[in-house]
Amino acid sequence: MATKLADIRADAEPDLFEDTRAACAAALGLMAAAREAVLARVGCGGKVDGTLLEREQTAAHGLAWLKVYVEALRAMQGWAERLAGHGRFGERERLILQLAFAEYLARIAGGIPMNQLEYVRPHDLGLDEQAVRAFLTEPVRRLIAGGTPERRARLAELIHDGEFGDLGLSDDSLDMIREQFRKFAEEEVRPFAHGWHERDELIPMEVIEHLAGLGVFGLTIPEAYGGLGLSKEAMCVVTEELSRGYIGIGSLGTRTEIAGELIRLGGTDGQKAYWLPKLASGEVLPTAVFTEPNTGSDLASLTTRAVLKDGYWEVTGAKTWITHAARADLMTMLVRTDPNEKGYKGLSMLLGEKPRGTDENPFPVEGLTGGEIRVLGYRGMKEYTLSFDGFKVPEKNLLGGVQGQGFKQLMATFESARIQTAARAIGVAVNALELGLQYAKERSQFGKPLFAFPRVAGKLALMAVEIMVARQLTLFAAREKDADRRCDLEAGLAKLLGAAVAWAAADNALQIHGGNGYAMEYPISRVLCDARILNIFEGAAEIQAQVIARRLLEG
Repeated sequence: MATKLADIRADAEPDLFEDTRAACAAALGLMAAAREAVLARVGCGGKVDGTLLEREQTAAHGLAWLKVYVEALRAMQGWAERLAGHGRFGERERLILQLAFAEYLARIAGGIPMNQLEYVRPHDLGLDEQAVRAFLTEPVRRLIAGGTPERRARLAELIHDGEFGDLGLSDDSLDMIREQFRKFAEEEVRPFAHGWHERDELIPMEVIEHLAGLGVFGLTIPEAYGGLGLSKEAMCVVTEELSRGYIGIGSLGTRTEIAGELIRLGGTDGQKAYWLPKLASGEVLPTAVFTEPNTGSDLASLTTRAVLKDGYWEVTGAKTWITHAARADLMTMLVRTDPNEKGYKGLSMLLGEKPRGTDENPFPVEGLTGGEIRVLGYRGMKEYTLSFDGFKVPEKNLLGGVQGQGFKQLMATFESARIQTAARAIGVAVNALELGLQYAKERSQFGKPLFAFPRVAGKLALMAVEIMVARQLTLFAAREKDADRRCDLEAGLAKLLGAAVAWAAADNALQIHGGNGYAMEYPISRVLCDARILNIFEGAAEIQAQVIARRLLEG
């Protein structure tokens, strides 16, 4: 299948970077026009009208997805130029860039998939033919035309050995960190992950203890509190590699990331000094206790209440979809401490301590009972419903020592949590790609490997392209966070795209497996189930698009 393409050599085409820069500018212009068109539909008196925004939800969410694509292309541009500056922009990376721009520019012009059923097209955003023509400049047309089957075939050849492109990390030390955690995942996770899934059992404590020894739970906690004080970019690298082994392993750190951010940003000095070292060492395993049975993403409607009595907050109410709840030692609990204050203002965050449970006795503490929720995937930590009936939390464990700050404190953690979730999605997607590639090379039909068939190889090539796109958008968000710049928008964009890419990768990898992929004995069946949750937790895709759209429209 050796493909010789004169048109992929640098000296056989116009300067690629000139075209991609021009395409980014054209995409930004279209984005500006789309924003004005959607704002005209949902604005009233210069402000976004909530009723109109809901009525025009498809256009608003489409605007959010257009922003995802525009920023993804800009992130790819930055990646390519950084690599070129270091002499690392090889043929494989060049093809990834070309195919990324070809595919995403074509979708912008013709239809962006919000999921498998819903596409947003320019006219949905209020854009007329003139706006689309202005977008389709010569560089844009040239790049779209460059998404050829020959280029996909050549990229498939170049990823045949399992190398999917230079990540373009900002520091050489991150490559060493990546290798360390890839080795851990290969040796201690991948051989066992499918068994944990099939038996629906908790990840063994010895694995968690080894992760703690490697510093996973203290990655981004400051050194002054016993952590490693590493960057969010490092967090992404570690999370991707662990999630590539198994999403449950990659997700273990999510709860500590949330709890650590809550306490670091919102806690008192005493709370920081007490809890952060215990979280960093893995001595304390936390869980996030936010969602309620009838509220879902509507956190303002939470009803679980806490009443201060004799030096304790007594908590009463119900929570659901609480991950790793039985094993947790610390619950970060969003509760209503002021019943007279409706909405977000009456919410506070409590640090609820409890003894670690077992399979036989998951909640060995007075005032708390719970039950397991059986799930399709994402099983290694288990999901639970919790019922609180006078559960006691010491008065001093009110986060920050001030009531009514719970929602604000939680919002401050969402940037990091969504960046980390995007990195989890990328790890799952890479796992799917690797499983699909391995099967395509090993399985023969009609006298040749599946990999020899153009559509199979083409699927794998495009999976590698989209994974790189999602990764670069995620790393960009992480670097913004590391620079202490507001990045709630960038984090949301990365999470939205990462989840979609993970699902597409898993679905296509299962398709390559054919009927075998539907058999539970094949790991790709697990990866498909694991990938599906990514569009739901840490903000469902529709909620995420709504938040992004409002941010864009409100300026």
